[in-house]
Amino acid sequence: MTEAMATGGIWPVHVINLADNTERMGRCRAALDALGIAFQRLDAVNGRALSAQAVAQVYDADANRHRFRHPLLAGEIGCYLSHIEVWRKLALSDAPGAVVLEDDFEAGPDLARVLSALARDAEIGDWDMVKLYTRRPDKRMLGRRPLCRGYELALPYQVPNTTLGYVITRAAAEQLMRRSLPFARPIDEDHKRFWEHGLRIRLVLPPPIRPGVEASRGDTIAASRKRAGAGTLRQALVNLRYRLGYLAALHWNRLPWRRKGDAGLTGDIDDNGGRR
Repeated sequence: MTEAMATGGIWPVHVINLADNTERMGRCRAALDALGIAFQRLDAVNGRALSAQAVAQVYDADANRHRFRHPLLAGEIGCYLSHIEVWRKLALSDAPGAVVLEDDFEAGPDLARVLSALARDAEIGDWDMVKLYTRRPDKRMLGRRPLCRGYELALPYQVPNTTLGYVITRAAAEQLMRRSLPFARPIDEDHKRFWEHGLRIRLVLPPPIRPGVEASRGDTIAASRKRAGAGTLRQALVNLRYRLGYLAALHWNRLPWRRKGDAGLTGDIDDNGGRR
């Protein structure tokens, strides 16, 4: 079943995995096979193995100093490039969209049903990307509607900063490919800024996946990022300035009169799950 096109109405599933992370891949294979979900393994880019010249071609260090709170880690660069490769594959295919999973996820028992529902739901045409996980499902939602039994499709006020798993249309993948290089922030930080890339991002609630073993013990890029961004008063001030700048832009772009003209990002789902 592995290394094949998805079946059962599910869009093609890509699992991003570093070649030497065989244990992670084994867990992913077992979980997806148990749920009857076909997938393709995508060989992740190892950021630590890239030459300085290769990094300079894709990563704008000058822009990073103005637009983020610390230089990108090698793992963050590799992670971004890995997702770009998935988008490239999708853009060159005839599939309407794809499911993207990083190899440190754990699948809930309903994942296949949720993915199948999303493939059908895409025909409505009111989203470009759907996140499959959030650390804070209790955070503010601007609206929600039923997706399938036991699950809703929600419009988050603040897009979750995780790429653990998401569903993306081919048109959205093409758009991100055009806009992403060179990059200056981590991929999840760019996803949060919907006003820059123009994508309509939704969220499945409750999340049908969750972080796996490595994530729970802090062995992730997010944990490394947290360590890199801590320690000094100067760094704390940089972090604060970055956070306040992001929140100011977020609140401005969630104002009602901004949302109405923002390519359907809001206003299409009401709090009772109906159409406006």
